[in-house]
Amino acid sequence: MKISWRRVPPKAGFLLAVFCLFTNTNPLHSQWIQTNGPYGGDVYCFAVSGTNLFAGTGDGVFLSTDNGTSWTRASTGLTGTYVSSFAVSGTNLFAGTYGFSGGVFLSTDNGTSWTQASTGVTYPFVNALAVSGTNLFAGTNGAGVFRSTDNGTSWTWVGTGLTSGEVAAFAVSGTNLFAGTKVGGVFRSTNNGASWTAASTGLTHSSVYALAVPGTNLFAGTMVGVFRSTDNGTSWTAASPGSTNTYVHAFAVSGANLFAGTGYGVFLSTDSGTSWTAASTGLTYPFVYALAVSGANLFAGTSYVPGGIGHGGGVFRSTDDGTSWTAASTGLTSNHVDAFAVSGANLFAGTNGGVFRSTDNGTSWTAASTGLTNGEVYSLAISGTNLFAGTNGGVFRSTDNGTSWTAASTGLTDTYIYALAVSGTNLFAGTEGGVFLSTDNGTSWTQASTGLTSTLVSALAVSGTNLFAGTDGGVWRRPLSEMITSVEGLPTDLPTHFSLKQNYPNPFNPSTTISYDLPRKSQVRLAVFNALGQQVASLVDGEQQAGYYDVRFFGSGLASGAYFYRLQAGNFVETKRLLLLK
Repeated sequence: MKISWRRVPPKAGFLLAVFCLFTNTNPLHSQWIQTNGPYGGDVYCFAVSGTNLFAGTGDGVFLSTDNGTSWTRASTGLTGTYVSSFAVSGTNLFAGTYGFSGGVFLSTDNGTSWTQASTGVTYPFVNALAVSGTNLFAGTNGAGVFRSTDNGTSWTWVGTGLTSGEVAAFAVSGTNLFAGTKVGGVFRSTNNGASWTAASTGLTHSSVYALAVPGTNLFAGTMVGVFRSTDNGTSWTAASPGSTNTYVHAFAVSGANLFAGTGYGVFLSTDSGTSWTAASTGLTYPFVYALAVSGANLFAGTSYVPGGIGHGGGVFRSTDDGTSWTAASTGLTSNHVDAFAVSGANLFAGTNGGVFRSTDNGTSWTAASTGLTNGEVYSLAISGTNLFAGTNGGVFRSTDNGTSWTAASTGLTDTYIYALAVSGTNLFAGTEGGVFLSTDNGTSWTQASTGLTSTLVSALAVSGTNLFAGTDGGVWRRPLSEMITSVEGLPTDLPTHFSLKQNYPNPFNPSTTISYDLPRKSQVRLAVFNALGQQVASLVDGEQQAGYYDVRFFGSGLASGAYFYRLQAGNFVETKRLLLLK
């Protein structure tokens, strides 16, 4: 009997939600009338307080006292100007803002002035606010839910049972408080947030970015934290780093220590994910995309975003299991590090500017990219004397420790390589189009994706006799023996419905991939727009056959910020948001 991929997803879901709505008591007009402003670009939310109408935009708060006929800026004291949510409690107006200088702000004078009200909110990216009785709740983009009982003077984390850290919306119904999350689904609390239970039967989507196999445990790093399986992925339990950012990009194992690289630093668990402690002192930039262990050294690869917390990006080294970190980037001309590989005394870093090599534990680096024609390196792997690099243009192989490279992509029908894994003499590549196998050191490749319906593969790991794939649709398992002894053709099944996927990666710099499905031949338009609704890129404009499509968008010439991409295919129209961070 032929065995194909089996889905073994962590229990998480994906929910799209509207942050806030505005209604008024005027009769419903027969048509929409454009108001004069506000002038803050995108409008994300509204609030009504008496005769005042407030609009939260990408450039602060605006106030109208004449039903939107005219607007004035009402943002004095508001240091976080990306306003994503409002809440009204008596004469208090609260604004939830998004950014490193953001958090929750309070106005007691109808927006004339604002003061920060975020003490205890450990993550200043606030997506949603809600009032329930005397309680004020803040939903963040990476740390779950916080509650204030004193009008925002102080906050405490109330995320027990909430397996998703990205909270997009709230709803209050009697004594029930509901939280809508991104990727985690819907959760309900009946005790003012003290504890939460999932309310998402049927919501099973989860994006997986990292996998690790220490001993008999399998760990998956997702957008909603860490999940652990002790039965080869048959079942999963949450094993996340507490109330801080749960966007997990990387793992590293050193003895009994498990390290997780997140969007808010490095965390350490010594008890198989049961508990975690922060391990980021000295790590001046907290976006950790890669981790590696070399002897007594632990390395963290980070990414720098201008205007973010700290500075510098690049590589950091710890010699005391993450207790303290020092920068180790001398000679590293790229500050966005996505991957590491260790071979003897050589440490390799894959960056958005090629491969770099260090022979002195990161004290100094030299470029090692001759022949590497695609500079964005997402993954690295060592197999014997071969070093492989997965790039945005396929796989490259070096047999001389990175001194020179040759293309090794024959048979790869998708050339964006996000993950590489080695099992004996076999090399696996995780791409936007599924898993590929090479048995001859990258000279040729065959597809190994039968049954894998989620084909954007971000992570690969070998455990015993199985290969695990982390995808945008959970974790999948397949026996190694079945893939190695068979050769597969390209998938012939067609999509059953139109679909526009969330871009990956997101946020991105400088490029990202947009995927969509066409169940039948269609006239297709795919375009990108800025916050003002102006088209900044046309990616597809023409007739396409039914099938699965991946399109690469490069934002090199654009400013950092939020953009939108829209797919029109026949009568199907869908728009999604993407974020460019440089």
